[in-house]
Amino acid sequence: MQIDLIDTFLDLIETKSFNRTADRMGVTQSTVSARVKALEQALEARLFQRSRSGTDLTTEGLRFETHARMLRQEWTAARRAVSPSGEAALTLRMGIQNDLTSAHLGPLVAEFRRTLPQTAFYIEPDYSAQMCLDLVSGALDFALLYTPKPHPDLYFQTVGELAYRMVSSDTAHLAGVTPDRTVFAHFSPAFERAHREALPHLSEAPLSVGQTAAVVSLLEAMGGAGYVLDPAARAMVAGGRFRLVEDAPVLAQPVYAAMHLRNRTARLHRRLTRIVSRQLGFKG
Repeated sequence: MQIDLIDTFLDLIETKSFNRTADRMGVTQSTVSARVKALEQALEARLFQRSRSGTDLTTEGLRFETHARMLRQEWTAARRAVSPSGEAALTLRMGIQNDLTSAHLGPLVAEFRRTLPQTAFYIEPDYSAQMCLDLVSGALDFALLYTPKPHPDLYFQTVGELAYRMVSSDTAHLAGVTPDRTVFAHFSPAFERAHREALPHLSEAPLSVGQTAAVVSLLEAMGGAGYVLDPAARAMVAGGRFRLVEDAPVLAQPVYAAMHLRNRTARLHRRLTRIVSRQLGFKG
């Protein structure tokens, strides 16, 4: 199966440029043209039309797009199905938002393995945008993420909501928190917006990071204030150096289970989603 023809077709849809697709795929423009021509000959249909504004799909190309995405998904699944997996009956590739790993990865995987003892797990901490791309391509089977990226091939379900609390080495009151002593957290675009709306005077903080572990590391090294996940906040307070900023708002971050649309009703994915919902205490 010449999956490179499908990959080239799908990349061209994104770039609308033979040159850009060639650069992204590490091949020559003539190779891209040859692949498109080969695919069009196999389908007996013209898939793209060129104009001054770029390369666009024809009506036939639009009809083929959904099938192309499914073909790539099926090919990835087929390759993985025949890959060595030891004695496991199934290998599940799972993505998880970086910020969830320290407090939630262990309990989640422990319950996954109790529930699915014949399953091998490959786990990749990552950010939402990349996990969505990997779900579309078939590189991941299931993901827990903060920011759903709408796509016709993906399905998202809310499975929890995590609390982030502000801690400080200097003060227990918001009035004492200043931008120059704040690490501004941007765990997701939604979280960043909520942070800016709730505490606009801290938006100009000179440091900004997107992981609780990074915020903790910076605060422990330099002191100051910042938002971290509730378990991390409690641990920092228990250590004696930091205090909760009592009048700072608690900021919530929704968590979503993400999967390919074709797996929305699959028994395995429903079981995984229920486990995550229990672990994160979701009541919705």
